[in-house]
Amino acid sequence: MYRVAREIEFCYGHRLLNYSGKCKHLHGHNGKAVIMLEGESLDSRGMLVDFTDIKVMVQRWIDENLDHNMILCKDDPLLPLLQERGERVFIMELNPTAENIAKLIYDHAREAKLPVVEVVLWETAHCHASYGQTK
Repeated sequence: MYRVAREIEFCYGHRLLNYSGKCKHLHGHNGKAVIMLEGESLDSRGMLVDFTDIKVMVQRWIDENLDHNMILCKDDPLLPLLQERGERVFIMELNPTAENIAKLIYDHAREAKLPVVEVVLWETAHCHASYGQTK
């Protein structure tokens, strides 16, 4: 089995609904997503996936949608105010936890037809969440 990974760093803000700790307030992270791809065969170039393809298909999407953006749940009462003021906001169906953001990136990579098996989202240097296939 072959595996390749690409790390993508980005900055984002969020806050968590239905949460009693500090993360209920707007705050930001210097995050890192690790996109893990896996397959049993290589192409004619001897590659599972070209790292540039991951950059074009996933990093560009992260740069355009998540980087330097406020990621909020569609039910967040601050959403209308931020939109009214012209702030950049990415709206999620679910609470923008590290787990849900990892799944969001995973789902995008799958839609891009990449053989993704796991996305790990490092929210801080010491805390991460992942989403991926189970065997």
